[in-house]
Formats: sequence, C-alpha cells, structure tokens
Amino acid sequence: MFGIADYPSFVVAVIVFLMIPGPGNLALITSTGKGGRRGGLACTFGVIAGDQVLMWLAVAGVAALLTAWPPAFHAVQWLGAAYLAWLGARMLIAKAGDKPVLVIKPHHYFRQALLITLLNPKAIVFYMAFFPLFVDPVRHRGLLTFGVMAATIATLTFAYGLIVVLLTHRFAERLRASPRVSGSLHKLAGVFLIGFGVKLALSR
Repeated sequence: MFGIADYPSFVVAVIVFLMIPGPGNLALITSTGKGGRRGGLACTFGVIAGDQVLMWLAVAGVAALLTAWPPAFHAVQWLGAAYLAWLGARMLIAKAGDKPVLVIKPHHYFRQALLITLLNPKAIVFYMAFFPLFVDPVRHRGLLTFGVMAATIATLTFAYGLIVVLLTHRFAERLRASPRVSGSLHKLAGVFLIGFGVKLALSR
C-alpha cells in the first residue's frame, strides 16, 4: 500500500510506540494537568511536530549518518538525558507558590513537547532504525510513500493524544480540590523524569 511494507503492521507499531511509557507521555499528562485541555492539545501538537522532524530527517539520510558515526547518536542521547533530568529536578524542588515548571501557556507546552520528542532517544531509535524497515524497496513511491507514513503517524498521534488529554483532564479536575495530592503528583512526575534521564544516559 503506497509502497509501505505491511501497512497494518506499521499502524500497530506506531500505536504500540505511542503507548510505551516515556517522557512524551509524562509531558502530555503533566501539560494537561497544568494547562487543561488547551495545554494538553498544544503538547500533543508539539509531539506531532517533533515526530515529523525526526521522520523527515530519517528520510534525508540521518539514519545512515548515525549508523556510520555512533558518537553522534550518543551525543544526542546524553543531551536528551541531561534535559530530562534538569526538567525533573526543577519539578522536584519546586515549592508551593513557585512558578510552575510547565507554565500554563499553550505555546510553552508546544515547545516543551517538541524538545522532549527531539531529544528522546526512544523516538530517535524508532525513526532512525525501526521506521525504515516499513519502506518497501520494490514498490517504494518516493515522497508519496513517506507522505502517507507521515500522515498516518500524525493522525494516530493526534487521536492518542486527544484520548489521553480528555481522560487526564477529567481526572485532574478532581485533584484540584486536593492541593496536597496535586503537589505530590507534581513531584512524582519530577522523579520519573529524572529516572527517564538516568535510564537514557546509561542505556547503550
């Protein structure tokens, strides 16, 4: 289909990739909790934008570059790990009344999600190594093939993000009545981000 090897499997792979716990999902949940549906949707579009950048970089041949020069991948890996750990530390030490790490401004959520996606080795590995496997070398149609894949990824990401945003928003409304619980979850999110950063830094 459009030069894509086993399109149904490609769709399933993208859905599974979206559901794997990681910094992107945590950013989406946190953004919705802080900025409501608007913040969550802005974060979703940030994730979509980051995915598109990584996918088209893979198309442009960055995958070959990273394969030929492994230090390039490790540099990105360490940069992403440091960013996640820094963000998590800010959330962890934040006190009541402090300016939140994730400011309730849609354009901020977009940038936050974009950076997390671009610096997330999980996403990089998917687009630089796993993603090319679904391109049929015989029936490949050039930009049409990549365009369909890009549109599929964007559509599935938006649908997944919308579901997460709606569920998180409903849950967050109940938490606002308990500032102590909300603050504890905020710090817990910081711990998870630091953990993700450490895990990414130690992975090989």
